[in-house]
Amino acid sequence: MTQSIPFTDINFKLAVVQELMYNQDLLPKFDLGEYAAEQGFTYDGGSVEAVPEALAHFEALDVPVELAEKITAIEMDGGNEIYLEIAPNWDGEDGLFDVDEFADLRHFPNLKSMTLFYTGNEEALEALRARGIEADWL
Repeated sequence: MTQSIPFTDINFKLAVVQELMYNQDLLPKFDLGEYAAEQGFTYDGGSVEAVPEALAHFEALDVPVELAEKITAIEMDGGNEIYLEIAPNWDGEDGLFDVDEFADLRHFPNLKSMTLFYTGNEEALEALRARGIEADWL
């Protein structure tokens, strides 16, 4: 049995899963429509809010520790598939997927660059840079 990365911040986890699932094809792709049909729930595809069942799926998703080394860059963008699978009509105008906590960095020794949604937290940006990570706002 493989060990999972113990994430502390769901939005950091989502950014990592975007990279592993949709960019590198190392995790099975999640499709909200298929998942809803399988699980027997409906959702409002026009809502900018997160679909609770989709968010719960990603919260419970195990990310094997051996995949941590594959993360060298994180590119947060409003058009990333993961965000649109969780909140199908999300417009990026709120802080729904902002990362404010970076304790999970300890699991990703090869992470060299991050593009983050703008939060205005310049201290966090400088802390990332101090760790040798090229960090900037989207």
